[in-house]
Amino acid sequence: MTPFPNTGFLAEASDRLRTMLSAQATEISLTQGDVLFEQGDEGDALYAILEGTLGVSFLAMSGRKLSLTLMKPGEVFGEIGLFDNGPRTATIAAAEPSRVLRVRRKDVMNQIRQHPDLAVDMIRLAGLRMRWMGSQLNEQVFLPMPIRLARKLLHLSDLQGDASNRITLSQSELAEFVGATREAVSKTISTWKRDKVVEASRGGLKIHDFDALRELADSDLI
Repeated sequence: MTPFPNTGFLAEASDRLRTMLSAQATEISLTQGDVLFEQGDEGDALYAILEGTLGVSFLAMSGRKLSLTLMKPGEVFGEIGLFDNGPRTATIAAAEPSRVLRVRRKDVMNQIRQHPDLAVDMIRLAGLRMRWMGSQLNEQVFLPMPIRLARKLLHLSDLQGDASNRITLSQSELAEFVGATREAVSKTISTWKRDKVVEASRGGLKIHDFDALRELADSDLI
């Protein structure tokens, strides 16, 4: 039995709950390019990465596929599928050969029916997750858009690992990422362009001054 990691959603899980999840889990092997689940699929399971790298992407309103992040071994994801069978909000695919653990909601619910006290732990974890999601929402709502945009550009730059420091996203797509209008993003980028922080073009933008972006990204001033 391969144990679930004590990270992310399971960081505060009791040993008994983690043991139960591990006992119900099955291991899945993925080759590069294999899709674990797609945006819109019914959510029905919790996952943890044992080996490899998984990419997270979603379809923007423009219809273009946008890459959000890469997940490494030890990361736990898909936990909402243990509580609700609503559609997945992103697509997860293997960026390289990978192994993941999967535990299905139906198996977890069967165990909880037999051992109702496990539900207390599950409810507690759900509450902690809701608090975390609330903090993310607060950042989206209350942090000024330039700070959110700076953080997103730095994240995307790390994600792409492009030596040219180029972000191949349109300003409309960047606006979707940070929850702002295209006009607001365009105005901010124009200011940064004038200050020689970035260079903008139709194909995206190129970061020239990482220090200036990091200084802004690290600020929590409203």
